[in-house]
Amino acid sequence: MTSPLAGIPLSVLDRSRTRVGETEAETLRQTVRLAQQVEELGYHRFWVSEHHSVPGVVGSAPTVLAAAVAGATTRIRVGTGGVMLPNHRPLVVAEQFGVLESLFPDRIDLGLGRSVGFTNGIRRALGVDKDAVDDFADQVSELLGYFTGTQTNHPQVHARPGEGLRVPPYVLAVGEGALLAASLGLPLVIAGARGEAELLGWLARYRAEFRPSEWADRPYVVLAATVAVASSTAEARRLLLPEAWASAHSRTRGVFPPLRSVDEVLRLELTEKERGFFEQSLQGQIYGTPGEVENALGGLVRRTAADEVLVTTNTYDRADLLASYAALAELAELRSPVSG
Repeated sequence: MTSPLAGIPLSVLDRSRTRVGETEAETLRQTVRLAQQVEELGYHRFWVSEHHSVPGVVGSAPTVLAAAVAGATTRIRVGTGGVMLPNHRPLVVAEQFGVLESLFPDRIDLGLGRSVGFTNGIRRALGVDKDAVDDFADQVSELLGYFTGTQTNHPQVHARPGEGLRVPPYVLAVGEGALLAASLGLPLVIAGARGEAELLGWLARYRAEFRPSEWADRPYVVLAATVAVASSTAEARRLLLPEAWASAHSRTRGVFPPLRSVDEVLRLELTEKERGFFEQSLQGQIYGTPGEVENALGGLVRRTAADEVLVTTNTYDRADLLASYAALAELAELRSPVSG
């Protein structure tokens, strides 16, 4: 019987999560290495993210990291999930991606988000205000106008390189951001963080309100999900514990820490509040044996009619992480798992 995931493109978003005992330089090199590994597994895209002044995340310069990933791979599409546009001038982003597309033609994606720094200090350092997110739609339009040569905010200003190049844009959305993607005629990247019912509601509105553009003639949905696959349900759940602990720690201590090993996490004594956040962070995650994940993720893909799945999974042990990605690739009938 054909898997419900067969034929669905699978992609990976890696946030460059640090591990206890690992230098930040090692973390970045491991991001590049993971891209090479998932390329061998047959994944469609490999995206990197943007975070600033977060101790447990070193993906602060996504265009630079994307260049390193693209240079170390040959086939897989490379992009950002995403560039946080309010932190940057649209012209600079257009030029950066113009350089990437010129060096690695037909392999670069431009994923765009609207978040700004987490704290006032970070926002001041970046030179943006909290309300900069309100201008996101105009920023996206200006940015895309640099590629098409139609932007009018700054007459006689052109992206070199950039103008005339086709770098596929994607909007990373939570809730109402889906409607922005629809109004601009852009592909949508969305997760069901607030529950499946709300997710389905936004997807229905995105598809109903989608206006075809020169970037996309129809709605395109990339479903973002955390997925862990192992030989048993318990083992798969264990893979998610380091990130669950880090999330609980950040919500109670205000600092997002490097990942600890599963054994260390299990030895920690959590407060009642931490335990609540810990368990909450595991809700909505997809994990289990290959059969369980096939049913759960395949069912979600069917109900959402997603065109693609973007997987982001964090765990301490990199070998376990790769094994999970390999098992998922098998379910989707991608290439044979990489050896070694």
